[in-house]
Amino acid sequence: MVTIALSSTKVDCMDRLLLRPTEAADAIGVGRSKVYELLAKGELPSIRIGGCIRVPVESLREWIARRLAERNGQ
Repeated sequence: MVTIALSSTKVDCMDRLLLRPTEAADAIGVGRSKVYELLAKGELPSIRIGGCIRVPVESLREWIARRLAERNGQ
């Protein structure tokens, strides 16, 4: 969850729907360059907004679920 500091009070904002590649890397516990590699191969879902690459949180969750299913032979 993203929080914004307003003076000395923090206000919770809505859950983020899109992550920067570095944030996606942190979320799944890999390095930034690994995420860029997966994005370049088209293995990790992403969208472009102008010149910015963003990874949808829900797509990231689905990607993880698919990887787990593949590993478990489903």
